[in-house]
Amino acid sequence: PPPPPPPPPPPPPFFFHAQAGKPHSSTSRGLGDVYKRQGLIVDLAGDDPNNIITTLKPLLYYAITVLIGLSFMVLVFYPLIIYLVTGVNFKSFFKAIFPAQMLAFSTSSSAATLPVTMKRVEKNLNVSDEVTSFVCPLGATINMDGTSIHQAISAVFIAHAFGQDLTLADQMVIVLTATLSSIGAAAVPGAGLIMLVIVLGAIGIDPQGLALIIAIDRPLDMCRTIVNVTGDATVASVVASTEGEKIKYVDNE
Repeated sequence: PPPPPPPPPPPPPFFFHAQAGKPHSSTSRGLGDVYKRQGLIVDLAGDDPNNIITTLKPLLYYAITVLIGLSFMVLVFYPLIIYLVTGVNFKSFFKAIFPAQMLAFSTSSSAATLPVTMKRVEKNLNVSDEVTSFVCPLGATINMDGTSIHQAISAVFIAHAFGQDLTLADQMVIVLTATLSSIGAAAVPGAGLIMLVIVLGAIGIDPQGLALIIAIDRPLDMCRTIVNVTGDATVASVVASTEGEKIKYVDNE
């Protein structure tokens, strides 16, 4: 009998097959995505590279505004509440919950951070187990201050991007729906962005406006999760103080 035909030669080491016209490796597909993004940037810039800066500048202002609002909650509002109610100073409070804040930043999930939050509040802020086991899980579910701030600012930004003027009534609707939707948001990464659809719908904005901010949502999500976790620790300390417990920093490292 005739010998079997030789096996086909391996594909050439190029980005694409010569006949099929498709990438043959994940590396080539990844490079293709990079080239597409570069092409999009070139299309936005046109003949003047300053056009891309002009296009992205409003998005930068939006992100800075969100970060200012989140920073006010973490650096001013919560420490002031803690100091006035429990007497614990700014430095001691943040030293107690710093590991929980860093885990919240890395996971973007209040639920994933919950065990660390409960441990730090109980062991390092001297809050009883009864208060910690009730307030912290409840706070991880409904206490979403960072999410509500982000949703309100995002709704205003998208409305202005679409050229819609917001009346005082529209702004009050944004505040109300952002607060309620943040309570119903899941304690998982990206949940606040999904609930933002409710806020946009309440003021008649097309939900497709989410595409304007989705590119930078992840780092903002990491930052607003820090606010949520810090709020949980603050409320737990305040509740324990109203129950007659002595809140103080305990070094249990």
